[in-house]
Amino acid sequence: MEPRMDLMQNPVGAKVAKRVYALAQVIEQSSVPKVLRELVSLRVSQINGCAPCVDMHTKEAAAAGETQLRLNLVAVWRETRLFTDGERAALALAEEGTRLADAFQGVSDDTWADVRKHFDDDQVAVLITLVSLVNAANRMNVITHAQGGDYDPVMVAALAN
Repeated sequence: MEPRMDLMQNPVGAKVAKRVYALAQVIEQSSVPKVLRELVSLRVSQINGCAPCVDMHTKEAAAAGETQLRLNLVAVWRETRLFTDGERAALALAEEGTRLADAFQGVSDDTWADVRKHFDDDQVAVLITLVSLVNAANRMNVITHAQGGDYDPVMVAALAN
């Protein structure tokens, strides 16, 4: 599959990317641990089939100290004992918030209650925003057939300039 368009080479696409990066910086400065943010982002990206985002969030999670075993098993987190109750709540939120068409009610009351049990208001706001933002980025990449495999953190940092 050949890439259709490089949004970063388009003036409007580059402006959008800079705004998305600015929003991501608010999330980055939150009290939600980096590893958890990356696991949530990875799971959303796996569901949406976004190769560049799976590449990015896998590398970022590993750089933040996540183990290869847990990275390998995040797609099947329900069938493992490797994730904490808080991580499970966040991953369930990520899945249900991504699969809106599959679960017409969106996030279930049980998942919401579990998330509220493990995270304060600010952290919940961050998780909701993160799931939404990653879904948006996934869709842009999937629509344009963006390729994965060459993620470099320096590329994303350049958006700040």
